[in-house]
Amino acid sequence: MIGTQTAHEAENLPGHLMRSEIDETPDALARILANRDAIVEVAEQIKSADPRFVLLAARGTSDHAALYAKYLIEVLWQKPCGLVSPSTTTLYEARPDMSDVLLLSVSQSGGSPDLSEVTKVAAEQGALTVAVTNTPDSPMNRAAKLGIDIHAGPELAVAATKSYTAQLLSLYLLIDAIRGGDGSDAVRIPELARFTLDSTATEVAEAVQRYRFVGRMVTTGRGYSWATAAEGALKLAETSYLTARTYSGADLLHGPVAAVDDQTAVLAVCSAGRGGQAMPEVVNRVRDRGGDVLAVGSATSDVSAHLRIGTPECAEELSPILEILPVQRLALGLSLVRGGDPDNPRGLSKVTKTR
Repeated sequence: MIGTQTAHEAENLPGHLMRSEIDETPDALARILANRDAIVEVAEQIKSADPRFVLLAARGTSDHAALYAKYLIEVLWQKPCGLVSPSTTTLYEARPDMSDVLLLSVSQSGGSPDLSEVTKVAAEQGALTVAVTNTPDSPMNRAAKLGIDIHAGPELAVAATKSYTAQLLSLYLLIDAIRGGDGSDAVRIPELARFTLDSTATEVAEAVQRYRFVGRMVTTGRGYSWATAAEGALKLAETSYLTARTYSGADLLHGPVAAVDDQTAVLAVCSAGRGGQAMPEVVNRVRDRGGDVLAVGSATSDVSAHLRIGTPECAEELSPILEILPVQRLALGLSLVRGGDPDNPRGLSKVTKTR
């Protein structure tokens, strides 16, 4: 009875949902790989259409998955790609010619009216439309010609965690299949995700204690890892109520670095590959400004940081799936020590309906 009560009490503690959903990530990633054939079928239809340009529509966390996809599309598929501004369709009623365009709409819920409208109008204007969502029966999915189920399973915490990493892997497998890949580089990702969660717990706990009183944080990365930095800033802002801003490493040096001082924490995502190779200069500059640097990724030893959280090395384009895991855990821990409830951040709901 005591053990049962303890388990029941744990289920009602703040952060229980977010914690358990982060822990479910490796299983979610394994489900995606098990269902890769369905993604390949969508990829074959896209290849047959041979689009000349790709557009991505997303909001919130999914916008960062779209940013990741933009790098995949431009680097691996060698197609030009852009991010949609949904308000041009919903508020300004723009109806551009979308002939020979692929529109990828990315959303955990598929329930935001603006994304459904963008998808619907794009199809009417000639685009091949594909919905990437955790909710196959959602309005956005119904508006699209093709759909990809990210198989994250139910996600109840307001802060998206496993659905984000599921989006990343689903988008990678899609673009990899379009370019003729067999997905082999991703086979060990579930195993590496579990290792990342198990091996970084101590470092994450140290980071929570180090930054529990910080008031503002800058997150930064280059290449594929910029998506991780952007999603990290969102998680810290929505769960811990930090003033968190994100910049690519290049943009940071073009001006915002002037605002960094000894009251600023800097989360620098540094993973092996070309993006990570560009980060030492960025980290040196923010340290010169007095910033307290937390480096996360598989190449943290290459930069001069105050604290490091290492992740396993893998193909550079897959590293964001692993990098974000300790950052999600950091957001969870900071929220709890600052008296928050990361499962139910103030003023937020699971499905945000914008127009």
